[in-house]
Parts: sequence; structure tokens; C-alpha cells
Amino acid sequence: MTAPPIPIIDGHNDLPWKCRAARGGSVAGLDTHQDEMQTDLPRLHRGAVAGQFWSAWLPSEFSGAAAVQATLEQIDLIHRMVAAYPQDLHLARTAADVQALLHTGRIASLIGIEGGHQIADSLPALRQYARLGVRYMTLTWNHNTTWADSATDTPEHGGLAARGHEVVAEMNRIGMVVDLSHVAPSTMRQALQRTAAPVLFTHSSCAALNPHPRNVPDEVIAALPGNGGVQMVTFVPSFLSAAYWDWRRSEQGGPAPQVGVATVADHIEHVREVAGIDHVGLGGDYDGAGTMPAGLQDVAGYPNLMDELRSRGWSEEELGKLGHQNVLRVLADNDGAYRAFCGDLPADPAPER
Repeated sequence: MTAPPIPIIDGHNDLPWKCRAARGGSVAGLDTHQDEMQTDLPRLHRGAVAGQFWSAWLPSEFSGAAAVQATLEQIDLIHRMVAAYPQDLHLARTAADVQALLHTGRIASLIGIEGGHQIADSLPALRQYARLGVRYMTLTWNHNTTWADSATDTPEHGGLAARGHEVVAEMNRIGMVVDLSHVAPSTMRQALQRTAAPVLFTHSSCAALNPHPRNVPDEVIAALPGNGGVQMVTFVPSFLSAAYWDWRRSEQGGPAPQVGVATVADHIEHVREVAGIDHVGLGGDYDGAGTMPAGLQDVAGYPNLMDELRSRGWSEEELGKLGHQNVLRVLADNDGAYRAFCGDLPADPAPER
């Protein structure tokens, strides 16, 4: 008998930026197949995606007041998208919100921002984003901020500057999850020492299997049980495969090395081996990273990954932890501070569709 699909809560999807950059901010037509995208509502449902962290991302070229304005526009786009498809999407802020939606057929829609440059060094901006429903912030994107080093920039701060410690402490206080994807290993280590709450890596893979600077070293993965955090493995081929990364850097043409579902499963199993089954999740990075692995070309592909892991002996209980339970635990562990900060939140959604 075929096993029921495992509900997926994915840590990172860049559809909002795709809507801004390619469609002038329009959210129309997402209830039908969109050839130019890796994400639309029919494929999310086919992929058993029950919850999605939508990224309100901006490139680092945005700074200061322009970054804050554009971030607000991206948060607004996500709210507009959810409102446009009430039979398919529902805004979620807390783990209880997500749990209430899990078996309703509506996709719990959460919000993250992907770079500390988006607060323009303003803790009031950070707090306002939280009030609008943002539940995580990636401390950097591809470039350093004035207070934290990125994995893909020349180090300036030796990890977190003093201001970076203040930002992490404020995130803890208001219940915004610290996301350590994109940051330098020194920033990872210092943030793990500073934070009082579990963290996420919302879309990162394993440096031991491919030494790409965006990947997480084993010594950091091994620290996750002590923090309670979760590494959500991403599907970006350059992060998964050293051969693919070399091919991308060589710019010599020719066919790309093959990257498929099995390669993703290798990274997932590595996190489980180093940190344990309670500290691994999924963060595809669809519509933000180009071509995806064979079998995972778009958001409909998650069941293929679950089947690959079943073939390797994973139990349904283990798949449930990977698919949604681990990330929900991290969210729940930050929810008390979030509720205390925000005060009266909108009522949790009713379980009926």
C-alpha cells in the first residue's frame, strides 16, 4: 500500500522576488501552471507542501531607507498573494497556526527576510517586520553587513561585531528566529554561542560533502543538538555537488554534471549522522537558484525525495521529523517570545478548509 504523503514545511522559497522582478509585483495566475517558475499552487499541492516560508528578499544593492521600503513592499506582496488565494493559502505566524492548517488543504504561509541589510541597522525596523509577521531573519545575504560577516564576502568583523550581538539578542527577545544560512562559519559559531533560542539554517547543505562556502561545516552541524536548532538542506546543485560547482566556476561549457534526488538525500543523511534526526529539515530555495536537481525540478518533487529516503530505510516517523516536525519545534520554541512581544495576534486559523 502506498504511504500517505509526508507534509512538507519548506524553509525558503523566492517566489515573491520572482513576482516582483518578472511580473511587476503581480500575483495573478498562481493557481495555474506557470512555465517560467518552479512554484505555483497546483505544484505545491502535488508536492504535499503544507507550509512555506516565503522569502521577502532583496539583493544587497538595496540599502538604507530604500531597503526598508522595498522589504515592506515584499512583505506586502506576500500578504497580497495569500489574500488572493484563500482556498489555497493562509497566513501563519506561529507553530499553532501551522498545526491548525496541516490537514486542511491550505498551505501555511510564513515569512522570512533574507539578509540583515534589510533592517538598515535599525532595530525598530526589525521590530516592525516582526509585527507584520516576519518569523526569521537571515543575518547576511551574499555580502557582509556592517555587523556580520557573510560566507561569500571578505571577512570584516571576525564573525559578529558588537552590533551583531545586539541584533541576535533583540531577535531572541522578540521571537524572531535567527537564520544562519549565508553567514561565515565564524558568524555561525558566534551566533550559536550568543543566541538563547534555537536557530535555523533555512537553506544550506554540508561542507563535508562539498566545500562550497555556503555550506555548513561539521563542527557547526554538531553544535545543533546543544542549541535545539535545525539545518534545512537546500537543493541548489552548486551546493550539493562539487563537480557541478567546479563546472559552474570553469565557464568552459559542455553538459552539466548530473545532480539528482540521491545527491540531496546524501546531504540529508549527513546532517542526520552528525547532528541527529531531530536537527534536519528541507529548504529547497525554489525560484531563487536556477536549475534544480533531476526529480526535484520544481516544488512538486518532494515526494520523490521522500521515496528515495524510504528506499534507504527511513521510517515514516523519521520522514515526518524531516518534513515538518523539526522546523515546527524550532518555531514553537521561539513563539513564546514572539507572542509576548506582539501582544494580541490574529486568532489561530480554524481547521476547516
